[in-house]
Parts: sequence; structure tokens; C-alpha cells
Amino acid sequence: MHATNSRGHSPAFLQPQNGNSHRSSGYVPGKVVPLRPPPPPKSQASAKFTSTRPEARATFAFSSEEQQAQRESRKQKRHKNTFICFAITSFSFFVALAVILGISSKYAPDENCPDQNPRLRNWDPGQDSAKQVVIKEGDMLRLTSDATVNSIIIKDGGLLVFGDDKDGSRNITLRTRYILIKDGGALHIGAENCRYKSKATIALYGKSDEGESMPTFGKKFIGVEAGGTLELHGAQKASWTLLVRTLNSSGLTFGSHAFEKDFSRGLNVRVIDQDTAKILEIERFDTHEYHNESRRLQKFLRDQDPGRIVAIAVGDSAVKSLLQGTIQMIQDRLGSKLIQGLGYRQAWALVGVIDGGSPSCNESVRNYENHSSGGKALAQREFYTVDGQKFSVTAYSEWIEETPQFLHMGEIIDGVDMRAEVGILTQNIVIRGEMEDSCYAENQCQFFDYDTFGGHVMIKKNFTSVHLSHVELKHMGQQHVGRYPVHFHLCGDVDYKGGYRHATFVDGLSIHHSFSRCITVHGTNGLLIKDTIGFDTLGHCFFLEDGIEQRNTLFHNLGLLTKPGTLLPTDRNNSMCTTMREKVFGNYIPVPATDCMAVSTFWIAHPNNNLINNAAAGSQDAGIWYLFHKEPTGESSGLQLLAKPELTPLGIFYNNRVHSSFKAGLFIDKGVKTTNASAADPREYLCLDNSARFRPHQDADPEKPRVAALIDRLIAFKNNDNGAWVRGGDIVVQNSAFSDNGIGLTFASDGSFPSDEGSSQEVSESLFIGESRNYGFQGGQNKYVGTGGIDQKPRTLPRNRTFPIRGFQIYDGPIHVTRCTFKQYVPTPDRHTSAIGFLMKNSWQITPRNNISLVKFGPHVSLNVFFGKPGPWFEDCELDGDKNSIFHDIDGSVTGYKDAYVGRIDNYLIRHPSCVNVTKWNAVVCSGNYAQVYVQTWSTQNLTMTITRDEYPAYPMVLRGINQKATFPQYQPVIMLEKGYTIHWNGPAPKTAFLYLINFNKNDWIRVGLCYPSNTSFQVTFGFLQRHNGSLSKMEEYEPLHSLEELQRKQSERKFYFDSSTGLLFLYLKAKSHRDGHSYCSSQGCERVKIQAATDSKDISNCMAKAYPQYYRKPSALKPMPSMLKGLCQGCGTHQVVFTSDPHKSYLPVQFQSPSQAETQRGDLSVISINGTDFTFRSEGVLLLIVDACSVPFRLTEKKVFSFADVSLMEEYLKTSIPPRSIVLLSTRGEIKQLNISDSLVSLGLAKPANLYNKGFTIFLGFSGNFKPSWTKLFTSPAKEGLGLLEQFVPLQLDGYGCPRAGTVRRRDLELLKQTSKAH
Repeated sequence: MHATNSRGHSPAFLQPQNGNSHRSSGYVPGKVVPLRPPPPPKSQASAKFTSTRPEARATFAFSSEEQQAQRESRKQKRHKNTFICFAITSFSFFVALAVILGISSKYAPDENCPDQNPRLRNWDPGQDSAKQVVIKEGDMLRLTSDATVNSIIIKDGGLLVFGDDKDGSRNITLRTRYILIKDGGALHIGAENCRYKSKATIALYGKSDEGESMPTFGKKFIGVEAGGTLELHGAQKASWTLLVRTLNSSGLTFGSHAFEKDFSRGLNVRVIDQDTAKILEIERFDTHEYHNESRRLQKFLRDQDPGRIVAIAVGDSAVKSLLQGTIQMIQDRLGSKLIQGLGYRQAWALVGVIDGGSPSCNESVRNYENHSSGGKALAQREFYTVDGQKFSVTAYSEWIEETPQFLHMGEIIDGVDMRAEVGILTQNIVIRGEMEDSCYAENQCQFFDYDTFGGHVMIKKNFTSVHLSHVELKHMGQQHVGRYPVHFHLCGDVDYKGGYRHATFVDGLSIHHSFSRCITVHGTNGLLIKDTIGFDTLGHCFFLEDGIEQRNTLFHNLGLLTKPGTLLPTDRNNSMCTTMREKVFGNYIPVPATDCMAVSTFWIAHPNNNLINNAAAGSQDAGIWYLFHKEPTGESSGLQLLAKPELTPLGIFYNNRVHSSFKAGLFIDKGVKTTNASAADPREYLCLDNSARFRPHQDADPEKPRVAALIDRLIAFKNNDNGAWVRGGDIVVQNSAFSDNGIGLTFASDGSFPSDEGSSQEVSESLFIGESRNYGFQGGQNKYVGTGGIDQKPRTLPRNRTFPIRGFQIYDGPIHVTRCTFKQYVPTPDRHTSAIGFLMKNSWQITPRNNISLVKFGPHVSLNVFFGKPGPWFEDCELDGDKNSIFHDIDGSVTGYKDAYVGRIDNYLIRHPSCVNVTKWNAVVCSGNYAQVYVQTWSTQNLTMTITRDEYPAYPMVLRGINQKATFPQYQPVIMLEKGYTIHWNGPAPKTAFLYLINFNKNDWIRVGLCYPSNTSFQVTFGFLQRHNGSLSKMEEYEPLHSLEELQRKQSERKFYFDSSTGLLFLYLKAKSHRDGHSYCSSQGCERVKIQAATDSKDISNCMAKAYPQYYRKPSALKPMPSMLKGLCQGCGTHQVVFTSDPHKSYLPVQFQSPSQAETQRGDLSVISINGTDFTFRSEGVLLLIVDACSVPFRLTEKKVFSFADVSLMEEYLKTSIPPRSIVLLSTRGEIKQLNISDSLVSLGLAKPANLYNKGFTIFLGFSGNFKPSWTKLFTSPAKEGLGLLEQFVPLQLDGYGCPRAGTVRRRDLELLKQTSKAH
């Protein structure tokens, strides 16, 4: 912690009063940093270090002549006024004091800079790998040069500071096996208010199988124990941000181009667009063998437009039939000087510009020697696209077209911010592990072929002060538990709750190529992790360990490329999971999908933590994973939690982004196994476990009201399986965007009935994109490529080409989808793609309380909803959940029918004659009221239940049960209320059966008839089941009646009727109590009927043949089918147009519709749309719109149309008439041969004049002002071709625009960060 002096500064170099000799009687280690420096040590000399400098002393004296004159003067004036003597003496004193102060001020240190502490002594231990250094009381050392030692212990008030200088010219490397800081010891490199300027490196060396291992810390570490201080503060700079423009390979849309290929005889030619770097033509001319090929090349070059880039290289030989006219053409149009003298089999390469002359030409030639060229001929030139991206074209005598390896998106695509993250990995303070060339010893070499025994930093409880900022950690971590790049180990509260006035933080760290995690927060609360990058790491990256860590804040951190590790089952991949079996019981073989395979960039083991502005990309399994420990684990085992994590409200979740992970971007579900492996459960301790469910309540008390967990502003894209999988309740997702995921968002309920309390989940104000214009690249997690999207172009796919893409997936419920927009869900011949879908192969229950309202579907949504069909991925669609799939279309925004229910087309339990079939959805739309019956039987494994509605006996529903092998099979059909049903079995009737009324409101009813042998006797009872403790209340016995008619008259009474002729036991299930909110059951408990049947029959109990037609009823609709709605849904869809990771900025959506020549002749309009307002034009010419860049949402300041006749006036208008701080939108219609505005567009943002000669159509976005924004773009099409639909999102009110400030921009993220610090 930093002490603050009277002037408010923080003298970081002051030695903390730890160490035994400085402790007060009430000293508590690790709590308070003193407000003043400690007393000087007893001895200035050190037993080990003596590199002190003699102090310079300032002395003052007079010359002998002056002394004699003064003596004479004193004799003469001895009797004068003593006041004069006093004045002279005082004057001399002040003169001397002024001189002293002047000399002292010349060397005055900056009190904020630890290396300028005047009590420090320079230290140069040299290079001695055997030296064991102890820095103790009285040792205050400044390291000024490179050093190698065996180890360093800093204790008892000892201080080590890295030397620095103003110009940052030092470069100090300290090599050691370990550094241990404890009991008042301190290590400083820079300070918060005086950042280190030079280069400082701590290199931790040593192998895992050599040297001593220190207790707790092991080997190769920096350790901080009680009373220790570690302050490392490098030069401050932005850690990571988002790209402002798309970068493909080498920064190009089409890649930099280097050509090399097996010899193709003759001249190999490429033509490249100088404005976009796109390869336009690839040709080979065999000028060695054929004169006609030479003539063809001559014509080819003659036809090229001026300004085109041409690359040529010889393959084998090219001169035998090369005509002089062709040589002259190459000289004239490309400026070649070497083509004229080219000889047999000489290697020649050229890169030039059509009509650019010799200055634009780069070429080289190599002589033929011994059947091979004497060397490669290489020609290369660099160019710039019109939007300022540099690219190079290189030609060899052999050619290869370089394939772009990675696409780095730098744009908002289809309203979703998919800009790639870009970070700075290098810092001027470096902690690194020294590594061997390959894996060795016991370091999991069966999984890794490289050394994984890196360094590590561990901080333990009661440290005095730890703050790390802008430090690079490379090759850190070990594949051993507890050895991580940065590890806060059982530190408890590290903010004000722990007595720290300056709360502990890490800020701006760069952790890369780590061998075990990034930052581990273990038994530690109140830590701030900010602006930190974790790149290319093994195992969970940002890791909360034991399930007790709370109040930690992760703000604006970035995790990229999180790979599997070996430490925990959840870190492991498939092969690691099945191979590492030392800790399982017996011969158990772990199941990777359920025991392991959960490695995540952010592993959040307790909900009471805060995630703001973070990004996770490229994780093997999940980007962010919230899990819930049933009890503390690891070294925290045995601690008594005041509140269960499952019941604890969620901390802040705001503005996080997750992409390019395999299992899920965001995953909220599951826990870990908290018991050791045993015969009862042979799985390994801490493997993934499915028992935990998130159900947050006020004060984590299940008797108090639920507290909805808020997921606010999540952006999830390009995740193979799920953008987000969210289980629990109540949970609200809002202001979020899901794009290019296998499944955008899945909600799952928080448990199984009857223990599930019936919570809800909601998604609102969110955007779902099926397949965007971000086509992706093959590599990393993107293993699948095929055609798709609205244009059916090649693109990456979430799974294989048959995987059914869904936007929102319904699993069980209840859920609510409202004010959401769905776009671009287009099936292919190989797969179904729908905006709304259902969990495939679903054996679970599903509720009719799944509600959808105010949703909007874009024009490219072919299937609003799809219920699945037998085939790939869906299999036979015959599981219970598949058959009972249903949701409620509250306002008709899905189906066009208000207050309608949508179920599977073959479900006759929910039908009536007026229902509407939607065949392409495999759906039926019905009116009515619906609920569920939960049927449970005892000791009847593999029993199938058939339920039939009396109105449709020819269409029974056969239910296999949720788990056929369970001791207590469960069946949960959705039924239409106020109807009659019969239930049958494929084996002997169960002797004990329970029927629960699920989602019944008061007085809702159905009649059921259960099939039993004719000689069965019954005991039927009713009661309210209390879910929390399993007790029953208000028990009542059912009494038998003698006829069905009598039973119908007494529906509300506890009566039953057994028709022995058909074998049907009839009774009414009628709700007696009110149901609150989303609860499955009434406020009094779950209304339950228990049937105990006395029978010895082993016969199959199926009464269908006897029941019908006797109990058949004519189908009828109790609730009329509504009329189909007309017109657009008002107020439907999200009101947000763009979803970005900088929500405090405003963006202007702009669309251009540029039809081709054929489409214009057909009458199609050209359109520029601004924020949904269309500006159309149908005449040939140019439409120009000028928009104020400082107004939100937008203000159009000028609209001008230039006809063909007026096009020549445009150049002057663009140069002189556009006001500053303006966005310029330009679109042409028709082919304008002479669009002479290239120079004018440079002043509006282009990097160079564009070639607009002989183009089809042109679209331009520019800016007028003293600023070159990154979003300026020029699009051109070939002659007669249009540009189709183009969409751009232009930022408004950027600082560079020079807009007048209307006020401070509200930053919700910073407000929340401040809120977390106050809460701490």
C-alpha cells in the first residue's frame, strides 16, 4: 500500500514498517503501510554488500585576507550598536543557508520514484549462479546492472529497487531461481506515480528436476509472504482495443501477393486492382513455343486500364517466340528495361503499373547456368489501397499465390460488433521463465512436446502491499497445481475489508505463452483485475478456484487462445481425460463430454463477482463459464459458507463479448464434484458435475424473493455450438447480440420438478443473426466450411453442413422472448435453419408457458420456427420433449395469430378442428388453454405410457419417460384443459402412481382415465407437496362413485369412478388454489394425487380397444381461433440498430442499394438509407447526401442529385461546398465513363486518387474535416454490374471530428466500475 504525505503524494519508495525490528506491539502484518519512513537502521554497513558512495559535504569558509580585514574591523567598531552586529551575522547565516539549499536542490529526488530514494545504495552482485542473497534490515539496494544469482530473499525491512533513469536507457536483467519477499521486505520496479521507464527483466531459471524446492512455493518463482511488498509498475499504455478496419492476411481483403509455382513455360501474368488489391486476372502465355501466344499477350496488355498493377515472371523459358511488338508493348506500358535483352532460360520477374513508366517498374533478371538459373529473379513493390492499407506484390521466377491465413474482422457486420481484438504483448517490465528446448522429466510430456516448467508468481495472505501494472509475463506457469503466472493464494479480503487502504489490483498485464492459466484468484476477495491480456495459455485462464471467491472485479480483460491443460478434469481435452486415470476409482474410464472438456477463458466459480467489458476468444470449450460449487473445494474444503453460491445473486455482468469458442461463448450451468472418487461414484474429484442449479434469491435465502440475474450487453458470435447456454432462474438477458453461432441462445430451467420452483428466463431487446456477412476463415476452432448465408457463398460453419442452425432454442421453460429481431436464417439443401427452434433429441419436459411476443423477422428468414424432422441430428424425433414442443405466441408476432399456441404438427393432445397447419415449420397453430400433467410411477423400469385425448383416439401420444431406466419413471405431457384423456401402459399397470397438476390455475381441470385390470382395488389420496422439505399437507381421501355421470356432477369433490368393464379409473384433476408468477405449483404447494392399486395381474394394461369408441367425444374448440393479423407488427423487434462493445458511442446505420444495369432497366431503384430513412433515385447520375457528423441520431444537411449532364460540376462542389464535420454519402446510377472526382475524394478520406475509369457503379463514404477516419470506403463494380446491398455503420461524434461538446458522455461501464469499488 502507498503512504500519503501531507502534500498528497505517494512515496512508494518508503520502506514499510514490517520486519521484526520495526513492528509495533499492535502490528498486524499486511494491513497498513506506515505514513512516515522507518527510523534509520542501526548500522549503515552491510555484512554482504558494501557498494556505498562517500557522501559529499558542503562547507563554507573565508580567505585569510578577509579574515584579517574582519578582525581589524571588529577592533574599530567594537563599541558600536550590537544590533548592527546581529544584522551582519544574520545576513551571513542566510547567505550560507541559501547556498546550501541551492546545492541540495540540484540533487533532490522525486519522492514518488522508488529508485531515487537517497538512502539506497547501488548494488552489483555480478554473475554468480551459486550466490544466495539475503537482503535484510539495513539493506536498501538499487540494482543498476545485469546480475545472476542463485536466489534472493528480501526480509526484515530489506529493500530492493531496480534503477532507472529519465531517458529510460537502462536495460537490467536479473536472473535467479527464485525471489522470496516476506516480513517487511519489499521489491520495487517503478511506482504508480513514477512509472519505470527503462527495460527491466526478471528471468527465473532452473529445471523441475534440479535445485531445492522451497516450502509452499516450489521452484522458479517470485513469492510474497506475510509482510511482503511487491510493486511493479511499467510504462503505461493501452493494453488492447478493437480493430478499426478489417485486416485479412497481411492486412488486405485479398492478401499480399507473392507468386511462386512449378515452372509453367512462358510468361506468367497477374493483374491486380490498384485500389483494392484484388487479383483480377491470372494468365499464362507460352511465348517460348508459339508466336500467337506472344500476340495474345500483346493484346492482353493493350486492353488493360491505366493504373493496373501487373506482375510477370518467366517459367522455364519465354523468349524463343517472343515477338518484338510484344517486347515493345511491355516496355511502353510497363516501363521494362530488361525485357529487350532477355536470353534463353534467364529468370526474369517484373512488377509494374500500366502506363506508369520506368519509375513504377521493379524488375530483375538472373543468368542461365548449367541447366538452371543462377538465382531467383525477384521483383517487389509496395502499394496502398484507396482506404490506406499497405500491400506488397512480389514476383519470383517461380510463383505461389499466398493464401490468407487469418481474417481479422474490423467492422460492425449486420449490426453486430465483430471487430477483432488487438493487444500489445510487450511491456518494459518482463518476468519470464527460462525454458529448455523440449519437454523433459515429469512434465506431462505425453501431451506436450515442449517444456512447460515456467516461472510463477505467488502471493500469500497478509502481504503488506501488492500492485502490478503494465508487466509482461512470458513462459510462466507449470503443469503443477498452484504454479500459475499470477496466483493470489488464500489471501482473503485484499481491499478495505482486509485492512488495505489502497485496494490490491493487477492492471495492464500481458500474460502470454503461459503453461498454466493466466491469473488465479484462490480464496481471495475484492481483487481488481483490469486491462490484462491472456494469450496462448493452457488451462482455465482467468481462474476463480475454490468456489468461495467473491467481490472480485474483472474489468476490460482479454483472453485469446485458451488451450487444454492437465491440472483439473475440467481443463482436459478428450485424450487427457481418458488417459489420466490415477485419481478415479477402480477401472472407471472418464467420459470426456460430461467429466472434462470445460476449459474456459473466464472460469467463474462463484456468482458474486463482477465482469465488465471483457472479451474471450478462441477457447477450446467456453469463453465465460459460471459454475456453482455445492461446497468449498480444494484448500478451502471444510469452510462454512454463509450463503450457497447457487442461491447468491449474480454480480455485475455488463458489456462482455465472447466469440470463436467451441462449446459456448457464455455458459451458465453445472458445478464440480466435491467428493473423492469411491465405489459409489468413481469419478475424479473436481470433475464436471451436473447437480448444481443457479437460482438466486435475496440474501441467498430460498425463503426470500428471487433476484433476477442480469446479463446486460453480451455479444456472442462465431461460437460452434452455443452463443450462450443459460440454465437457472430467474435470469434476464438484455441488449445482447448473437451472430453466426450454431445456436444463438438456449435457456434451460433451474432444475427438475418437483424441486424446481418454476423460475423464468427472459431475453429482450436483442438481435439474432443466423449467418452474417462475416464469412470467417478456416483455421483454429473453425473446422467446418461450406456454403450458406443469403448469398450461398463459401463460409465457415458452426458444425458440418447438415447442422441445423437456430437463433433462439427452447429447451424446457418457462421462457419469454420479447422485443427481439431475427435476421438471415436461410436453409440450404443440406440443412434446416430457423430463427426459433427446439433442443434436439429432447427427453425432458417442456412447458406451454414459453411465451414469445413483439418479435420481428427480417426478409431473409425462411423459417420463423422449426419443430424438427427425422433425419441428421434430429434422429427419429420421438423423445418425449420432441413430441411436446410448444410455445405461446402472445401477440401473433410469430404466426400472425394473436394469443395462439404453436406445437408440433402431429401432436393431437393440443389440437382442435380450427387449428392451422404450417407444414414447412412442421407446426400446428391452435387456440386454447394448456397445462401439464406430471405422472410418476414407482418400481416400473422401461414402462411406456400412452396418453390419448378422447376426441382423437386414433392419434395417441406414446411417451418413453424422461429416463426409462430410472426407478421412478416420469412422464410430463402437455394437455389442453377441460378435455378428457385416457392413460395406458405397455406392461403391467403400476401399483403406485402420482399425478401432479403443473401450470394449472385455480379451477383449471382435466378428466383422466387410467387403465388397470378389472379386478383392481384402489386407495386414492390428495395432498399438497411442499417442495422445500418434501412434506405433505391437507391430505384427503378420494371416495368411489358408481357412475361416470355422477362423477361429472361432482367434479370439485374428491371422488373417483372405476369402470371395470373397460378397466378405466376415472377422476378429475382440478386445481383448488391460485398459482403465483412462474411457479409450476400453487401457492399452497404442489397439488398431488396418489393412486395405490392392489392387483396381482402381470398382463399388459392397455384399455384402448375397450375405451373407444365408448368414450369418444367429437372434437371441439373451447376457445375460437383468432383471425390472422394484417399489416406489420407495430413496435416489434429490438429498438437498437447496432450492438457494439463501446455502447457509449453512437453509430449511424447506412445502407446502399446499387442495382445492376439490367436491374435498373427493369426499374429497380437506387437507394441510400440513413437510419431507416430511404433516399431513392431512379434517374442516371449521382446522388449525394451530406450528414452532420455531430448530430444524433442524424441530421441531413444537403441532398444533391447530379445528372449525367452535371457530373462535371461535382469535382468543384466536393472541393468547396461541403461543410466541415460532415459525412459524405455518394452513389452512382448508370455507367458514367468520366467520373473525374478522384482527387476530390482524397480530401474526403481516401489515401490516394482512385481509378474510376470505365466502372459500372460507384459508392463512396467519406468525411469532410481535418481528420482521416478509418471508416471511409470506396466501392466500385465492373461495367454493367451493380454492387447489391451494402451496409455500413458510421460512428458519430468522434473526438477527431471536432464536434462542439454538449456535455460529458455517460460511460455506464465506468460508473459500474466505480460502483464496485464503493461496494468493496
